[in-house]
Amino acid sequence: MNVALVKLEIPPGVVRRGTVYEVQGRWYDSHLIRWNQGVMGPIGGWTQRTTSAMTGKARAGIAWRDDSSVRWMAWGTNSKLYAGTQSVVALSDITPAALVTGAADATAAGGYGSLDYGEGTYGTARVDATAIQEAAVWTLDTFGQYLVACLSDDGRIFQWQLNTAVAAAALGGSAPTANRGVVVTPERFCFALGAGGNKRLVQWGDQESLSTWTPSATNQAGSFELATQGQLMCGKRLRAVTLLFTDLDVHAATYIGLPYVYSIQRVGENCGIISRGAAAVADTRAFWMGKSGFFYSDGSQTLPLACDVYEAVFNDMNTTQASKIWAMPQAGKNEIWWGFPSAASSECDKIVVFNYLEGHWALHSLTRLAGVDRGIFNNPIMADSSGYLWDHETGYSYTGALTTDPYAESGPYELGEGDRIMRARRLIADEKTTADVTVSFKVRDWPNDSETTYGPYTPANPTSIRFSARQTRLVVTGEVATGWRWGSPRVDVIEGSKR
Repeated sequence: MNVALVKLEIPPGVVRRGTVYEVQGRWYDSHLIRWNQGVMGPIGGWTQRTTSAMTGKARAGIAWRDDSSVRWMAWGTNSKLYAGTQSVVALSDITPAALVTGAADATAAGGYGSLDYGEGTYGTARVDATAIQEAAVWTLDTFGQYLVACLSDDGRIFQWQLNTAVAAAALGGSAPTANRGVVVTPERFCFALGAGGNKRLVQWGDQESLSTWTPSATNQAGSFELATQGQLMCGKRLRAVTLLFTDLDVHAATYIGLPYVYSIQRVGENCGIISRGAAAVADTRAFWMGKSGFFYSDGSQTLPLACDVYEAVFNDMNTTQASKIWAMPQAGKNEIWWGFPSAASSECDKIVVFNYLEGHWALHSLTRLAGVDRGIFNNPIMADSSGYLWDHETGYSYTGALTTDPYAESGPYELGEGDRIMRARRLIADEKTTADVTVSFKVRDWPNDSETTYGPYTPANPTSIRFSARQTRLVVTGEVATGWRWGSPRVDVIEGSKR
């Protein structure tokens, strides 16, 4: 009889590809979990910040500090624009006059009911002939201490000058209309994206100006039409360049001064962004979700981002509602968060997280429609589907989560060599504090067998367990509202016979 202590040493991050058996010795699923330097623990919880709901569905947020060090935030929904300081529990409505409001949901033409009754064979896949009308999305930025904003369905660029009693106002004069977005460059030029209804045209006003848009010999206003088959979606400024995202490729705008003002070069092909809100900047790089994967760029080159959870994201997505996908950095945690709508939802009810310092991924089930990172405010702030704002990373209360307790579930772990049955007798846990989690084992003999669950066990020192199997999967669930930590447990096993 051979007795052994098998160490269940599972690397950080979730891996989801192929079958469950292919993810041997890795974490297969997670919810409200993060890894820090290889150690697993819960993400911070959240507390409600606002007591008055915004009208419409939040699609973008921004936070900034004005010249008097007052902290501000602004949020755009499909029908409203809101702003407030650090002290408010109810945001002020600063919606521009005569705003052309947009749709809260994307709609697809060419679906059920679009053809005559009896035309075509029921259940037969059609070619890609469906046009999708996107959900209305804001792009928000700051020009100095003032807010600039553009709602994709309206097309005007608005400015707001910090007075909550006065609505944001459209730029006057020769400022372009029928735009699709706005971004401010590091050199303080305001870029209108998709300017004047030309979905490939970037137009900018004079430096340090929101009123001078007509080019002349005495200013630096100008425009550039991208050589692309795609349409401009959004922009992000990095340290020395401004990235311009289309739905097919990425271009970098570099300031060169008169007479051309900007040099705009393509820096990435076949890496277009999936939505207007799907890019975030952290660590001098931009990260974004494309239609077929994730990418990052430092402004000079664009590279694909290896994604261990590709199938969990792109095989479980409501692609009709992809225009709602949003991204935000959590720089204090070295993470990028993307919210996306699962196949069963019309709103962003799933979060996929990439730790760009350690290079691993995590998954959460959580309905959030937009967010801003900490920095200006003490905590990240996110908007829910009911129009309320929540401070995140505050304690360990998970109000409203689809699954309330944080958990991580591993792929199979073979306790012995070959095809022998192993009998597990004891669990020797590796916790920061004993009994902060419960542990279950899902066991079976062969990859396609039905699983039997043993537990949950509350770890002692050691914990008595009893099961026999060729392989097991570990489920660790946080049971207490603390910053628990879980390392590498060991299982005391006895080698049994073959069967």
